[in-house]
Amino acid sequence: MTLSLLAQLLTGYSLGAVLVLALTHFTQHQYPQHRMVRWAGRALLAALAVLQAVHAVGLWSTVRFVEHPAYGVALFLVAPCFYFVARQVLAPQNEAPRRGQMVLHLAPALSAVALPLAWSLPLAFGLGALYLAWLLRMLWALRGAREQWARELALLAVAAVVGAAVCALGLVQGGTPADAFFALYACAIGLALLLVQLLLGLRPQLAQDAMDTAQAVAYATTTLTSVDVAGVVDRLERLMAEQHRYRDAELSLPMLAQELGLSAHQLSELLNTRLGKGFGRYLRECRVAAARQMLLEQPSASVLSVGLAVGFSAQSNFYEAFREIEGGTPGQYRKLQLAQKRGFSTGNTSV
Repeated sequence: MTLSLLAQLLTGYSLGAVLVLALTHFTQHQYPQHRMVRWAGRALLAALAVLQAVHAVGLWSTVRFVEHPAYGVALFLVAPCFYFVARQVLAPQNEAPRRGQMVLHLAPALSAVALPLAWSLPLAFGLGALYLAWLLRMLWALRGAREQWARELALLAVAAVVGAAVCALGLVQGGTPADAFFALYACAIGLALLLVQLLLGLRPQLAQDAMDTAQAVAYATTTLTSVDVAGVVDRLERLMAEQHRYRDAELSLPMLAQELGLSAHQLSELLNTRLGKGFGRYLRECRVAAARQMLLEQPSASVLSVGLAVGFSAQSNFYEAFREIEGGTPGQYRKLQLAQKRGFSTGNTSV
């Protein structure tokens, strides 16, 4: 009874979490240059929603839809869709999968229409174990960055343990009562979604920071041997200081690289190895620096107008970046700085 109640709670939570993530995370604002991540992420959430909806019906009634082909298709879609998202985040230096590669990864989901559940479950979880092994290998490659990712990696480790347990459970599910198995599976999905939301709460710019870290690790062999690095850095600073290129909300790494006469890979390596930050962090710092100045020079301008003027595409992105870099909100920064300025002026007048 306790397991069933927990599963009911987590299925309800899951359906809400899926909707929130679809509306707030896998969006144009979060991944402006990564269409694959947006679509694969939405497909992943849709598959999880189907699974949890079927689990919810089974938990809250006597109706069973687990034998329906849609359940089998969703079961096979989860692992490859997660792979497409993680591949772009953890290996951004690689090209996006080609159409043939995508068909190969998605083929098992198409075959699930004709497979009985007794075959679908072990096959889907077996494939999931292979994708999980790939994920662990990619995370191991980032072990050098564990100091600045301590909390996030700890939560990812918990998620990996949950994933391994689910795969093991799925491979031996024949020895588990059907109701208990699907209740445990529902709990595992709910817990995984909870961990994702915790990760995004700890680090709102998680995906971009992970991309930056992965790119930094990937640059063991330099591509800058024939590049005048000092000259490029100087031109980059002029583009930002004089032409204010950061104001373009659509500015991307390939666009900026083309203006500097570099490949996107070369510019990314230059930023990571010479300036110690990825493109996303560099752009956020330029925009926040300009925003600080505008907040003080234009005290009557709204915070939203300032954020949009310096290149942020949404108020939420502006607030997240400002908190990340300054430790507080734009409004708090303006209020504190103007109060200090007035106090300084009053002090000088009294003297």
